[in-house]
Amino acid sequence: MIAIIIASHGDFATGLLQSATMIFGQQENVATVAFQASEGPEDLKNKYQHALSKLDSTDSVLFLVDLWGGSPFNVASEIVAQHADQMALITGVNLPILIDAFTIRDQPLDKVVAHLETSGKSGIRHLELNSQEQEDDLL
Repeated sequence: MIAIIIASHGDFATGLLQSATMIFGQQENVATVAFQASEGPEDLKNKYQHALSKLDSTDSVLFLVDLWGGSPFNVASEIVAQHADQMALITGVNLPILIDAFTIRDQPLDKVVAHLETSGKSGIRHLELNSQEQEDDLL
């Protein structure tokens, strides 16, 4: 089973896991890393190493981070680059992607990454109201 590290600026990752747990149930082999404003890249690296040491990463590790180019991404990408055969990184983590990752984490890492890229893009939608009747139904 793929180990998952959810990482973000501030406590977003912690909140995501809490929400996903409410919906999907408690998950094993998942860690969060919260990068705080008072911290630097070395602090973040230490947090990632601590998270990795607590996970069973014998299969592989998927990093789900909030923002491309941010510190959580930059530090995680260095770790993933050293273990490219066992690790992957996806940015833009949100609740639907996290829940989806939980449902397919028993698959090979490359298939999980491809699936999450597709489902993440299709998961962004807007509500289209075609008539006043549909608007009234929402109230």
